[in-house]
Amino acid sequence: MSDEAIADARKKMIAKRFGGNSTSTGGKGSIRRKKKVATRSSSAQSDAKLGTTLKKLGATNIPGIEEVNFFKEDGKVIHFKNPKVQAAIAANTYIISGPSETKPLQELLPNIVSQLGVDNLAQLQQMTGAAGMGGAQPSTIAEGEEDDDD
Repeated sequence: MSDEAIADARKKMIAKRFGGNSTSTGGKGSIRRKKKVATRSSSAQSDAKLGTTLKKLGATNIPGIEEVNFFKEDGKVIHFKNPKVQAAIAANTYIISGPSETKPLQELLPNIVSQLGVDNLAQLQQMTGAAGMGGAQPSTIAEGEEDDDD
């Protein structure tokens, strides 16, 4: 056999064994591929840490709460619709999570009057006083006319 025939036979054998023209596809002496580590986002990590902390506190879910309102000193309200509410009574901690909106107090007024405290009622009286001064005077009813509020 000639050298060319031997070289061709070797190429065919390498192609048959290793599946292609490249001779360094793996095997003895090749570098090991490192395992790719899937990194977690920082928000996922913080959610996991928060969950473990809540478990340590012994927080339990409170079902059936439709809305939660936080009243701020500047007259705004942080309003949660259908929040997830958890409580850890021993730690005197309540956890409210979910989508929230910051709204002015006037926007939520007819529905939240029963939730207002002393500070909020005083603030509400100041707002109505300011609106009365700047706005039009309320119309008065003459002596002969009746009020049709019924």
